[in-house]
Amino acid sequence: MKKILGILTALCLMAGASYAGCGKKVTNTGVLKSYDAESKKITVIGAKGALTITPKTKGAKDLKALVGKKVKVISEHKKVDSVAAVKG
Repeated sequence: MKKILGILTALCLMAGASYAGCGKKVTNTGVLKSYDAESKKITVIGAKGALTITPKTKGAKDLKALVGKKVKVISEHKKVDSVAAVKG
């Protein structure tokens, strides 16, 4: 019985450790410094490192027009979900 409880406890602890906060969305607001269409990377002033554009990224078609303007970028694990211009 003690072995079964020990195994169940270990499995519960491993499941909690493997979760690692996946699904957390990060919002960055700043000036879109650069956009490289070839490597599909953008750099936002205020964000740490370059972010990668994916085929599912909303607003990716307008990135060339947004360079130098204030944008709001929502990403997960450095992969961009959406890019939108911020008014003001």
